[in-house]
Amino acid sequence: MTVVHGTSDPAGPSGGGGCGPRLKHSDGPWLRAAGGAEELVTHLGPVRHDLASAHGGLLAGAGRLTALAELAAVRESWERRIQAAQGECGSLAGKLREVARIQGATDEAARSSLAAVAPCKGDER
Repeated sequence: MTVVHGTSDPAGPSGGGGCGPRLKHSDGPWLRAAGGAEELVTHLGPVRHDLASAHGGLLAGAGRLTALAELAAVRESWERRIQAAQGECGSLAGKLREVARIQGATDEAARSSLAAVAPCKGDER
């Protein structure tokens, strides 16, 4: 969020214009966060395959060690976690985009409803 001072009040909120600062939001941070969540989904994509490949070579060379059963359980646990993380990141990306959309619509509705209010002296809003 950015604070923008009115043009009739160059000194800031303590100046003589009486308008004070105006708050503005940008959907940029929300959309960047959504993009980051989608990138996590993409980066996690090959992890399960890489994990399977690494374990495949281990199983072939280790024979029937009893630790392999425990290792398989750990691998399955990690695969579930990776899949859950992908799902959460994918869901989060959509939700972040929705926040940006709703916030923009709310700002526009507020702007429209306040259009009849006279602007600060000398301010062309």
